[in-house]
Amino acid sequence: MALTGLNLLDYFDRQLLGSVLTPLKTEMGFSDEQLGTLQSAFMLGYFLTAPIFGYLGDRCPRRWLVAAGVFVWSIGTLFSGHAGALGSLIFFRVLVGLGEASFGTISPGWIADLFSPKKRNTAISIFYLAIPVGSALGYAAGSTIAAHYGWRAAFLWAGYPGAVIALLLFFLREPARGATEVVAHSAPKAGWRSYFTLFGFRDYRLVVAGYAAQTFALGGFALWAPTFLYRVHHMEFAAAGQFFGASLVVTGLLATLIGGAASTAWQKRSPAGYAWVLGLSATAAVPAAFAAFLLPDAAMARAALVAAMFFLFLPTGPVNTLILETVPVAQRATAMAASIFAIHFFGDLWSARIVGKLSDYFGDLQKAALLLPVALIGAAIFWLWLALVQRRGPAPAVVVNEHHLYS
Repeated sequence: MALTGLNLLDYFDRQLLGSVLTPLKTEMGFSDEQLGTLQSAFMLGYFLTAPIFGYLGDRCPRRWLVAAGVFVWSIGTLFSGHAGALGSLIFFRVLVGLGEASFGTISPGWIADLFSPKKRNTAISIFYLAIPVGSALGYAAGSTIAAHYGWRAAFLWAGYPGAVIALLLFFLREPARGATEVVAHSAPKAGWRSYFTLFGFRDYRLVVAGYAAQTFALGGFALWAPTFLYRVHHMEFAAAGQFFGASLVVTGLLATLIGGAASTAWQKRSPAGYAWVLGLSATAAVPAAFAAFLLPDAAMARAALVAAMFFLFLPTGPVNTLILETVPVAQRATAMAASIFAIHFFGDLWSARIVGKLSDYFGDLQKAALLLPVALIGAAIFWLWLALVQRRGPAPAVVVNEHHLYS
C-alpha cells in the first residue's frame, strides 16, 4: 500500500504542469512549443536515467534507491514553483523526471516479488490504479490552486509531502528477488550486457513497441487535453482542469480494475489473454480519440474524450505484467528500465512538443491534436500482432534456463 500511495504522489506531481499551462503561458509569455518542451524536459530526465536505475535495481538495496528518487522528485517539484525563466524551469522538470525514474523503474519488480504469478497481475493493477487517481488530483487540485493563488503555488504545495514521505520507505520490508517464483533463479549478473539480451525476447519487443506508440498518444493527450477544452470548446480554465481530472479518476479507476480483472480471467483460459486486452483496447481507443478531437459539439466531444480515456486505461495492469513476465526474473528491473527508456524516447519525449509546434504552425490546437489518435493505430497493430503470436504460448526465449542467457 505504501508503494501504491507513493505512485499516486508520483503522478500527482507529474501532471501538475498540464493543469497550469494557461496561467504559466500568460505570466511567462511562452509559446506552445516551449510549453511542450517543458514536458519533454521531464521525460528527458526520466528516460535517460531509467537504465541506470534498472541496472542498480537488480543489484542494490531497492528501498534506498526508491527513497532517494522520491526525495529528488519532490525537491524538483518544489523548486519548479520558484523558477524565473524557461531554462531554470526546464532544469527542475528534468530533476523531477530523474527522481521519478528511480521509483518507476524499481517498484514494479519489488511488487512482483511480493505476489505469486496467480496474484501478480491483480497486485500490479492495484499499484497502477494510482495513475488515474494521482493524475486526476494533479489536474483538479493544480488548476484550482492556480486559479486562486497562481501557478507557482500549485508546485509549492505539492513538493513538501514527498520529501517527508521518502523517510517512511526506510521502514518497509524489501523482499528477496524472485521470492515468489516456483523455481529459484540464481543466474549470475551480466552487467550492462543484460540490456542487449532483451532484444532476444520477441514478446517483450512487441509489448514495448505497442506501449511506445500508446505513450506517444498519452503524453500529448495528458498535457494538452485541458488546454484543448479551454481553447476549442471555451470552457473556463479551472472548469476544464476539474472536468478532465474528474473524468480521469472515474475512467481510470473503472478501466484499470476492469482491465486487470478481465485480463486475469482471460489469461487463465488463453496464453494470449493479457495481449488480447491490450490489442482490443487500443483498437477501440482509436475512433473514440478521433471523435474527441473532431466533434464540434462540446458535450459530444467531452463524452468521446471520456470513452477514449477509458479504453486507454484498460491495459494498464496487463501491459506492465507482460513487461515483467516476458523476461527472466533476474532481469525484471532491467526490463522495466529498458521499457521506460523506449516508451519515452520513442513516445512522449516528443509528442507534447510536436503538438505544440504544430499548434504554433497551424494556429490551431485542434488540427495539431489529430496526430495523437494516429499514434494509437500503431499501438493497436503491435499489440494485436502480440496476441496472435501468443495464442500458442509465450516465446521460447522466455522460458529457457537463465544460465543460458549469460553463458
